[in-house]
Amino acid sequence: VQLQASGGGLVQAGGSLRLSCAASGRTFSSYSMGWFRQAPGREREFVAAVISWPGTITDYTDSVKGRFAISRDNAKNTAYLQMNSLKPEDTAVYYCGAATVWGRIRDPSRYNYWGQGTQVTVSS
Repeated sequence: VQLQASGGGLVQAGGSLRLSCAASGRTFSSYSMGWFRQAPGREREFVAAVISWPGTITDYTDSVKGRFAISRDNAKNTAYLQMNSLKPEDTAVYYCGAATVWGRIRDPSRYNYWGQGTQVTVSS
């Protein structure tokens, strides 16, 4: 599976961006999809994830709940991260990942494939 992340950019605080993660392959629907971010000098941290089995389940880190929404379109082999009410502390490189498992999806080591990252910069 190859992942291509896009949609990052520079936005003012309070603005919105939508990130996309396009996947190759025919088994996209079976993967758990996650978004992580990494700011300079910090470790990669979990942002959000969505799994499709046993049903669509989403998970978010506390700092983005109510502002970010993860979704997927299995017909388009694409996962999305809608980011609203952006804050300067959301500034980071955002990575999408695909995992063949459904548990512990906040752990980056559970992911088998990664996209190249897309920069999100939020100015104050």
